[in-house]
Amino acid sequence: MYLTSFIHREELLRIAQRWLCGRAEPFDAMLLTRIFICDGYVLGVTLETVIGEIVGKLYCREFRKVRIGSKGELRDALCHITGEISPRMAYLFDRYRKNSEYFYYQTPVNGVLCIDDGGRLIAAYRIKRPKRIAEKANRRIANWIFQTVQNRAQTMADARAKKSGIALDQLITPREEMDREFIEAEESIADSFRQGAIRFDRSSITIDDVGGVKILGTQEQLAKIEGALRSDPSIGVGERESFYGSYEASSLILDIPWDPEEVCRKYRDSKSWEKYLNRGISASELKKGIEPLLENAEARIKVELILSTPEAMVESELGNSIHEERIIFQRDHKPYKGYIPTNVEFLLEYLFAVGLGPAAEIKDVPIKLWGRYLPDTLVMFIRELFQLPQYDLFY
Repeated sequence: MYLTSFIHREELLRIAQRWLCGRAEPFDAMLLTRIFICDGYVLGVTLETVIGEIVGKLYCREFRKVRIGSKGELRDALCHITGEISPRMAYLFDRYRKNSEYFYYQTPVNGVLCIDDGGRLIAAYRIKRPKRIAEKANRRIANWIFQTVQNRAQTMADARAKKSGIALDQLITPREEMDREFIEAEESIADSFRQGAIRFDRSSITIDDVGGVKILGTQEQLAKIEGALRSDPSIGVGERESFYGSYEASSLILDIPWDPEEVCRKYRDSKSWEKYLNRGISASELKKGIEPLLENAEARIKVELILSTPEAMVESELGNSIHEERIIFQRDHKPYKGYIPTNVEFLLEYLFAVGLGPAAEIKDVPIKLWGRYLPDTLVMFIRELFQLPQYDLFY
């Protein structure tokens, strides 16, 4: 996975590629810990700076930032929107207030709300959680593997057609034979991982939206923001992706610089090292500052900017396009559900758990792409990482 919101994305990619081939190195746990502490902090500070600058272009008033840990807190804030409220919005607010738990209230999120002096939500930013990153990487890699498996199965069919002396389009293949060829091609891919011979197309494993910002405004205000960003020489603005139908918004990928001096100053002044205790690095090392972790960092990162009207935001959180329903749909409608992409997701979840946990060293990658595992197995491995008892043992 190539996470463009991280400043050590190349190093993280190298570790992930080795792990996908079942090859961990003793210092990987410490490297992952350093990357996640450093890159997560840089991303958080940069998102805070970016949202301040963008909101400043739109609103002249002061606003406060509120840290949230659940989607319910976001939806509660949405219900305080003032101004012109459509009948549809009023209906959704009423439904939500009557049974907020029905709207996935406890869905965890790592985010910050921007509230104006009238108590109105005007913007938000978040860092995607490891589970969601692993799921997205699963989909990206699954699509790549599926295409590769199809190509290899096609090659097998071509060989059979030539052996029979007929054109491929004249070849009639029994369903059982097609299934066998697909399984053989899948096993060949798994063996390529095992031998360390697999090579990913980087574009197929790139994720640009680990860091995300959402701005609420009228269409005119949102157009003003986009215009200002495109005229800023320090910011690279990608092509706009617009969504219509049940979910309406515009998405831009921003390529932005981050400020090392600001990051280092905030780390010291806010005693941010305290939040990273019990992560395998001593308190004395963490107190020295974040500077030692910034070595070999990229100078720019990418984040997603979503421009939305209040009406569309309400629909996306309380209506027909509620975010959790889209997540469930994505999980249930994967184009390729073989054991390899499932293992990719499990492996990446474990990788994040190593970097976010107390382990300073690991001996092996317990999940192999050529094996098969239940979700229970992943839970067991992660509980072992955090030195938690296996809670389902009766005796």
